[in-house]
Amino acid sequence: MNTIDYIKMSLESSKGWAMGLIGDMKDSPMTQPTPNGGNHPLWVLGHLVRAESDLLDCFILGALNRFPELENCAMGNTPSTDASEYPSMDELMGKFEQIRSATLAHLDSLSADDLDKSTHAPEEFGPAFSTVGACFAAMSTHMSFHAGQVADARRAAGRDPVMA
Repeated sequence: MNTIDYIKMSLESSKGWAMGLIGDMKDSPMTQPTPNGGNHPLWVLGHLVRAESDLLDCFILGALNRFPELENCAMGNTPSTDASEYPSMDELMGKFEQIRSATLAHLDSLSADDLDKSTHAPEEFGPAFSTVGACFAAMSTHMSFHAGQVADARRAAGRDPVMA
């Protein structure tokens, strides 16, 4: 397996876990994972969309985030408990498919050597986003991280764990 194929496999694997958990919460999208709050599934989905555009569009391509309407889901924002502040789960799922399609299309245009190229990420973000390959690695680990929050929200909603 080459590096590009490994990245694709990792992206699809993390997508499968995260979107499976998020999709299961369509009827309870505002459920917070702890009694003290936390990132509810609707915010997590908006955040994943916004963040993947940050990584692809801003850091890798040097362009603007294609989802400015999701600023309230950007890194550093506290999730609101008011569902009206977010697009619907179905709309966000569509936006995720849009950015993921763009991510995979761009990945298909790259060679293994391209993964070592520098990005447009701010220097203060350090080496975690300094190369194209690092940004692609961050996409899958980021999704997996937030999938854990949705798993906790599922438990808070009274659902059984997917895996014990």
